[in-house]
Amino acid sequence: QVHLVESGGGVVQPGGSLTLSCAASGFTDFTFSDYAMNWYRQAPVSQREFVAAITSAGDNSIYGDSVKGRFTISRDNAKNEMYLQMNSLKLKNRGVYYCNAVRNTRRYWGQGTQVTVST
Repeated sequence: QVHLVESGGGVVQPGGSLTLSCAASGFTDFTFSDYAMNWYRQAPVSQREFVAAITSAGDNSIYGDSVKGRFTISRDNAKNEMYLQMNSLKLKNRGVYYCNAVRNTRRYWGQGTQVTVST
């Protein structure tokens, strides 16, 4: 069973930065580098929304419109880790951030890490 653990969340003022990490383990028939990876955010009383995605090889990425130009997704397949560098944070970026691994019909989620943007 693939296990994903997010970390790096915390409290930051608007305009500040945070870097989230997602550590992956438990791979059996496939490896971390076989999975595309995503970040999602869920604010209170809201649906989970897409933030960013990166290909299995790390050679391409896409972003949600609200974070383009401010967030950067990356991964290190040698370490089985994925990252989300978040700059110029805004109040609307607050929420629980989840990492997600996808390969065909296989989908795995982490437990999330809380990001609070507050004055």
